[in-house]
Amino acid sequence: MTNPNETNETSQAAAVAAQAAPVAPAKAKASKATNPTKKAATAAVPAKTKKTAKNAKAKPAASKRAVTKPAAKAAPAPTPRDGSKKQIVLDMMRTRTGATMAAIMKATGWQTHSVRGFVSGMVTKKMGLVVESTRSESGDRTYKITGK
Repeated sequence: MTNPNETNETSQAAAVAAQAAPVAPAKAKASKATNPTKKAATAAVPAKTKKTAKNAKAKPAASKRAVTKPAAKAAPAPTPRDGSKKQIVLDMMRTRTGATMAAIMKATGWQTHSVRGFVSGMVTKKMGLVVESTRSESGDRTYKITGK
């Protein structure tokens, strides 16, 4: 007579052995067609060739000489139009006491980061002016053009 425990063990072992290793499904075919203009553009590009000794010697000797260019003239500092916000701020900053951040904001309608960006980017970098920035005891920032 067969033991019922033995048949259970063998059937369980057979069930485990029947399972296959997990395999990823096959990749589906692309449904979107290629654009003919893109295909034509890439086909028109010539293949790159490797430089050989013959190609290197084919260059004219004149291209090996250093070409000197005349020195570029420095661009003049941009001058603001009369009555523009730029002109108003520069006039305020050229006074003996300078201009506070609050006064510039009130005159132009700008926010604090816009005033800081104008002073840093336009006045100091593009125009090349020297700006003195001070903070009072009350915490107000004052900008004053001191040079050039």
